[in-house]
Amino acid sequence: MENMYKSLGISRQVLEFGKKTEEALKERFEAIDRRAEYNQLKVIKAMQDNRVSDIHFAATTGYGYNDLGRDILEEVFASVFQTESALVRPQLISGTHALHIALSGNLRPGDELLSPNGKPYDTLEEVIGIRESAGSLKEYGVAYRQVDLLGDGTFDFEGIRKAINEKTKLMTIQRSKGYAARPTFSVEQIGEVIAFAKSIKPDLICMVDNCYGEFVETIEPTQAGADMAVGSLIKNPGGGLAPIGGYIVGRKDCIDRASYRLSAPGLGKEVGASLGLNQSFFQGLFLSPTVVAGALKGAIFAANIYEKLGFAVVPDGRQERYDIIQSITFGTPEGVIAFCKGIQAAAPVDSFVTPEPWDMPGYDAPVIMAAGAFVQGSSIELSADAPIKPPYAVYFQGGLTWYHAKLGILMSLQKLLEAGAVKI
Repeated sequence: MENMYKSLGISRQVLEFGKKTEEALKERFEAIDRRAEYNQLKVIKAMQDNRVSDIHFAATTGYGYNDLGRDILEEVFASVFQTESALVRPQLISGTHALHIALSGNLRPGDELLSPNGKPYDTLEEVIGIRESAGSLKEYGVAYRQVDLLGDGTFDFEGIRKAINEKTKLMTIQRSKGYAARPTFSVEQIGEVIAFAKSIKPDLICMVDNCYGEFVETIEPTQAGADMAVGSLIKNPGGGLAPIGGYIVGRKDCIDRASYRLSAPGLGKEVGASLGLNQSFFQGLFLSPTVVAGALKGAIFAANIYEKLGFAVVPDGRQERYDIIQSITFGTPEGVIAFCKGIQAAAPVDSFVTPEPWDMPGYDAPVIMAAGAFVQGSSIELSADAPIKPPYAVYFQGGLTWYHAKLGILMSLQKLLEAGAVKI
């Protein structure tokens, strides 16, 4: 084993440091496996209850009328998330796109959108109109209000009470931390803030950006009162097999309105060819609980490795996990870049490429991304990204297997050690 790691560029010093860290995590890893088993059974039951058959893997083209596989896939997602309806399509090209469709489909001119967790993820700023952009919700007369979190990263319930008014139509909750140094919310916390908001305004639509959170717990936000949950298939629920796609699950009226925005009023869910992707979507969902378990182990391993070395990590090495993302603050651009070089060097694809910061669309600072992935931009695969701005924190996630995630973390440590940025 040592020789194999050596052939990949991992020194004995780094391997031993990792081995000691891993040994102390045995009980936590066993708990992750138990949750994965539950979620695996949940997915299998949903597929069995909806009588999934190989006929549902067939491709459709053109308008996609009578796409049996597409329709059954959406029934399976609705079953897994325990909702009335679902929209699961390759035409939803990213998590940001799915969120835009859900928001713009359910908001009208004069409505107000509320975020109870402060500023949303960077790519939503232009969708909303926080940063001026053509076609934003702001341009269509939708107002925006946010309530910042309290100093401990929890919801400001009194601030939310004051913010909700007669124009507040939809509240969007971002489950994961994004590029913020705050804890990720548990499903229980999300349920509490939804119940609180609906006690003030019962007809308020509550939507959860569920990206990076699917199958981390044994329940999802739609089981805790969310009217909609939204995510990307090249993150958790695609299991690494979905080559594109997103989902919106929730109340039938909310999903119908989103479908009218995705296609056209009057057409909605009835159109949209699956183009031969159904099998990948079904099989990716099937594998997702196991893949998420591996990614979670990698995140916990990373937290414990870098916490021992004196770096600030969120969550810390002992905290409960509610998404697959691990942030590590290096404090310098050089530390962030060296870490990303390590993740890239551990990839099965493009391991020879050197990641560099660049001006990505939708961000307000140069971003570096390490992702030697089978699917471009897939962040359920081993990946890391960071905005090159203070506090110079990197965000690590993914790993289709625990062993790959482990290699990536060891390689990142190796690169930092070689750069003189850490001492073991």
